[in-house]
Amino acid sequence: MTVAPSDPSGPAAPAVRADVVSVAFCPTPPLLLPEVEGRPAAETTELRAACARALHALISTSPAAVVVVADGGTPGARFGSGDAADLAGWGVGLVVPFSGAPRGGDRRVPLAHALGARLLDEAGFSGIRVGVGPQDLAAALPELDGPVALLAMGDGSARRAVLAPGVPDEEAAAFDVGVSQALRTGDPAGLAALDPEEGERLIAAGTSTWRAVGAVLRDARVTGTLHYDDAPFGVGYLVADWAVSP
Repeated sequence: MTVAPSDPSGPAAPAVRADVVSVAFCPTPPLLLPEVEGRPAAETTELRAACARALHALISTSPAAVVVVADGGTPGARFGSGDAADLAGWGVGLVVPFSGAPRGGDRRVPLAHALGARLLDEAGFSGIRVGVGPQDLAAALPELDGPVALLAMGDGSARRAVLAPGVPDEEAAAFDVGVSQALRTGDPAGLAALDPEEGERLIAAGTSTWRAVGAVLRDARVTGTLHYDDAPFGVGYLVADWAVSP
């Protein structure tokens, strides 16, 4: 799918266009990093395997660039070469580069973007990487020459069970089911139509990211594959990939 510039009436010079060819959706638990988890659990082993399958599908489309979309950064921020995440706050002496070797003084990458970068490393992707927040996705795409893939990082509701960070809510599972169905059936409009207020109430951290991806692909033809849908720690984790047709 070709993403046109947001302001087609702008400068006379031709704008750069991005052909979005694929999307992978993955969650953001810190335990995805073995260094943070320590001893591996069956739940995280299964989740990592699902993420690996989604990233394999993403990379199989041969994107020249991958845009990692996730919350956590300031509006307008772009993460790229030299930026890194310092995970000392998670109890490990670990620096996760976003792209290339970390350089002192560069921007600190949010956890969700760092997890996306690690998944790309594990998948063997060595092309261009750009990290943005959901509010900046539409503006970032015309800056890239395609083919481009999107790696959307975000969690479902954190109110799924007693073990969850939030107080359990009987509507949490239904919200995540709606997201799961949109991912499985390849329904960008369904993602774009998610209720942001309901997502915030149910502590579904991926809502704004899913809405942004759905919005930029609203008119695309998408084939979806759902790899994982569960809430092992009381938080909804969803893993899927989309193949985007021209």
